[in-house]
Amino acid sequence: MTRRRSTYRSIASLQRDNRVCRACAEAGHPLESLPVVAGYTDQRAYMLGQAPGIVEGQERRPWRGRAGITLRRWLAMDEDEFYATFYCASVTRCFPGRSQAGRGDRTPTPPEQQLCSFWREWEFELLQPRLVVAVGGLAIRWMLGRASLADCVGARFDADAAAIVPLPHPSGRNTWLNTQENRARLGRAIELIHAELAALR
Repeated sequence: MTRRRSTYRSIASLQRDNRVCRACAEAGHPLESLPVVAGYTDQRAYMLGQAPGIVEGQERRPWRGRAGITLRRWLAMDEDEFYATFYCASVTRCFPGRSQAGRGDRTPTPPEQQLCSFWREWEFELLQPRLVVAVGGLAIRWMLGRASLADCVGARFDADAAAIVPLPHPSGRNTWLNTQENRARLGRAIELIHAELAALR
């Protein structure tokens, strides 16, 4: 049964409750995994994706599939450095299943996204990250209220005390990077991320 406290004093207690959350299933939404929650080990930056994929749902660890391999290649990080640098979260925390159209994963519905926002809001309260990397259109919309990748990838945004740097989704199905202009935007975004990480040291 889902348990949500009125207040949390530590990320560890928040994560204990998040790992057993079934709020979406209890509301009748179809899910195909338990929540994927990254362990906290003093990571310096926060990474927000859309939702776990099938591999992440099975392993219950973020960015384990092909998209994660691509993302680490973009950032020029091995697994150890990546997970030590980024606290990885997502707009929704469970694998939502495959799309009915048969291409890619199902996009979580707005009610599912809203149910999961409880965990993200408390993460921000407890962690107070100074760098947020928003990966993919859904995460970017939640962080910046913007829909166009071309308008924000390659730029840095300020929100409260955090710098926000958007990235396109690293899925192999994403055709956004097929143009030279968008690849250049990605290159600028990666440079910004590394500059922000250097400033956090």
